[in-house]
Amino acid sequence: MTAGLTARLQRISTNDRFLIVPMDHGITMGAVEGLVDIESTIDGVTAGGADAVLTQRGIAERVHPNKNDAGYIVHLNGSTTIGPDENDKRVTGTVEDAVRAGADAVSFHINVGSDYEPSQIEGLSQLTSEAERLGLPVLAMAYARGPGVDESDPESLGHAVRLAEELGADVVKTGYSGDGDSFERVTESTRLPVVIAGGSKGTDRETVEMVRGAMDGDAAGVSMGRSIFQHDDPEGIARAVSAVVHDDATVEEALTAGGFIEV
Repeated sequence: MTAGLTARLQRISTNDRFLIVPMDHGITMGAVEGLVDIESTIDGVTAGGADAVLTQRGIAERVHPNKNDAGYIVHLNGSTTIGPDENDKRVTGTVEDAVRAGADAVSFHINVGSDYEPSQIEGLSQLTSEAERLGLPVLAMAYARGPGVDESDPESLGHAVRLAEELGADVVKTGYSGDGDSFERVTESTRLPVVIAGGSKGTDRETVEMVRGAMDGDAAGVSMGRSIFQHDDPEGIARAVSAVVHDDATVEEALTAGGFIEV
């Protein structure tokens, strides 16, 4: 690992733990709640303890003035919910594009088990080669997703995260298996730091309980989008999640830290 790669990984994490808030959903879903005034949302989640935010490169100018010295990850493929197939993620930029946008790292989505897996394997492989030359970390969003695939099966998730390591990623994001014990099967499948996706919005307690379970299963953190940026209090829920990821807080302690339980 080069000095540059190490330095950039440290910009998107704290003590090897990750709280990333992806907000690339504008390309996928449009200007949904939380993304219209993305500047205020970025300010809130990073003030609450997010280590890094993630967007497509075209939003970079709206990110930098508002991220409170947090890290910045540029996502380099995408699709839309109104297109023919949301699983068909297409390349949206290069590593050099991301560097010009001020990125500390890049990310790429791959659906392991989908009809588009072969081309996405090629895309991730090319990306990691490009990023390695520039000392830029790669976050692989590697999901078990496709016809007949159980998206929460720990064996399938373990295959997805191992694929990311085999293709040269530095950090891997995947789905959550549902509990800490089963998630250990996922994390033991790779030596990469594994962060969980947030999934659909739940209650504050459900969100924090999920994060607590993942950390108990040796996750390195979370990459959580809508559950944070669409929350009524993005700063508060980021603070609660940060308490679990960075301070090893219990569920009750985290909810208190976020202001959702009165002391």
